[in-house]
Amino acid sequence: MVGTLAEDSALTELETHLSASKSATPGTVRPGGRTAKVRAAVLEATRDALVAEGFHALHLDRIASAAEVGKTTVYRRWGSPVGLVADLLRDMAEQSVAASDTGSLEGDLTANADLVRRTLTDPGSAPLFHAVIAAAACDGDCAAALNGFYTTRLKEWAPVVTRAAERGEIPASTDATELLRAVAAPLYYRFAISHEPLTEETAARAVRAALTAAQAGVYATRTTP
Repeated sequence: MVGTLAEDSALTELETHLSASKSATPGTVRPGGRTAKVRAAVLEATRDALVAEGFHALHLDRIASAAEVGKTTVYRRWGSPVGLVADLLRDMAEQSVAASDTGSLEGDLTANADLVRRTLTDPGSAPLFHAVIAAAACDGDCAAALNGFYTTRLKEWAPVVTRAAERGEIPASTDATELLRAVAAPLYYRFAISHEPLTEETAARAVRAALTAAQAGVYATRTTP
């Protein structure tokens, strides 16, 4: 068990003090020690519940029970199922693999595509992404949280495009976000829409197509005369 009810009550008072600002996003108060352990337990319970039952079955009382944390802590810190999903996505972005630096754009895009493919085919993460994408399709706040997750990942990988432009591999005005989206889009289409197999060749084909388009200036920023 994460802690006793008495300890949890004391933690609640501390978290309430730390999160006094009304502008704070649910789940963003993250000092170390016991609070970090509580967050980890709650996010693990949230992950398990999403995979098992989906977003609409996500109840804060059940999450608190599964995480062995006081209900008051969960309600005050995360506030709603959307708050839980948003913090889970934030944690996933923080934990995911850093951008590569292979020395070539093709190598870096291949690493990116392989990361996406492995994430979407992993028995542990694939059901979670199915649940989160389904939630985002019917809930605007979940959609915003998912957008925030991908925005973070795209920003972290953007330097691979900048370095490629500096090496002269692609036009200097290439839009990094659009290029990276072009690599991932065919993989997510198979994962979420057509439910076709995601193979290494699928990922390699997506890289070749995106790289060829980038070299031809398809993703270059256009300026208005």
